[in-house]
Amino acid sequence: MVRGFSNRFSTQYRCYSVSMLAGPNDRSDVEKGGKIIMPPSALDQLSRLNITYPMLFKLTNKNSDRMTHCGVLEFVADEGICYLPHWMMQNLLLEEGGLVQVESVNLMVATYSKFQPQSPDFLDITNPKAVLENALRNFACLTTGDVIAINYNEKIYELRVMETKPDKAVSIIECDMNVDFDAPLGYKEPERRAQNHDEPTAFTGSGNRLDGKTKGIEPSPAPLTASDIKRGIPNYDFKVGRITFIRNSRPQFINDDALNRFIAFSGQGQSLRKKGRKP
Repeated sequence: MVRGFSNRFSTQYRCYSVSMLAGPNDRSDVEKGGKIIMPPSALDQLSRLNITYPMLFKLTNKNSDRMTHCGVLEFVADEGICYLPHWMMQNLLLEEGGLVQVESVNLMVATYSKFQPQSPDFLDITNPKAVLENALRNFACLTTGDVIAINYNEKIYELRVMETKPDKAVSIIECDMNVDFDAPLGYKEPERRAQNHDEPTAFTGSGNRLDGKTKGIEPSPAPLTASDIKRGIPNYDFKVGRITFIRNSRPQFINDDALNRFIAFSGQGQSLRKKGRKP
């Protein structure tokens, strides 16, 4: 029975999943979002109460003390019945035909939300933020603690709403919301394998040169002694502002043996012509 108090809508319905909705049309679109289908009498009552738009509702299962929030998609359900997405019934711990309390609420506009994927398979999506943004267009609000379901590439991904700002339940219709992700449930950081030194390494052999010399091996330097260290020659004529380069040249001594040494082609030539005589 529908009861209205001032501008508040509150009633109880028996809820069923969308698959139980009678009709020739496929209503799988309801499963892809966060909106419910209500009976026409609810629309008539809401229009008399001057409810603020968009219409948002709080769903409560009094038996399990579980609650969530949603929007409304259509008013075509049978009287006394409402149809919910399957993931929403799981959050409320409701079975087919269970009673749910539906109340109209006003929620603040979301500015931030944080999600935790319930499977590491969510990491296979190339651009998860874009996928989530597109999926949230079918939602009207978010509630902290809910596990929502989105459909991408014919696969269902579940995400838990870890945090919402500025309140635990927020409206996401026409909002500028920052989105963040927690590590997926069951995700483990990849372990770094320790390098095994026993494994073969390519190109570890030594090369040979055609000239027989060894490449890349430098001879070990001979140790220096005190006598090998030569002191420089001091410049006793040093003047400030002047640089003098002193060349350590040794004087060359010429001995007698060098003078008497044989030098080729050092003799004097003789001419067959006599000087002073004209031909």
